[in-house]
Amino acid sequence: MTPCPHLIDRVMAVMETAFDPAYGEAWNRRQVADALSLPSTHALVVDADGAVIGEGPGPAAAPVGFVLSRHVLDEEELLLIAVAPGARLRGVGAALMEHMFAAARARGITQIFLEMRRGNPAIHLYGKYGFEPIGERRGYYRMANGERIDAITFGRPI
Repeated sequence: MTPCPHLIDRVMAVMETAFDPAYGEAWNRRQVADALSLPSTHALVVDADGAVIGEGPGPAAAPVGFVLSRHVLDEEELLLIAVAPGARLRGVGAALMEHMFAAARARGITQIFLEMRRGNPAIHLYGKYGFEPIGERRGYYRMANGERIDAITFGRPI
């Protein structure tokens, strides 16, 4: 399956501004395209009002947030969620979560999981949506300066 280049462009427009390079969390275009080439991987892109932007080539509002997830059987993993810095604290992250939950429910998903680096401020969003810590990987992430950071795994029923 070949992913829509317009969808990749919209994801990358947010990706390039949303992640601090010190943590190395941003994906490159090839990683996004490879992930989206799998039928189990899903992307949602939203505008500043939290409305989903279509995948097609037509005119679209400027993308300010996205979520990438993948499913296996009845479980979904939130791979990445990002909001452009100028759109943060305006409900865009909440809109992304709501859209992701609705799409996951439509696929018959019963559990959603995610993993994040310790200290990631997104923990507040995840907590608001009922994610609870279920595991930890010591020193899992490596920062650009070589420092290691723990990964925390979260889950919640849907």
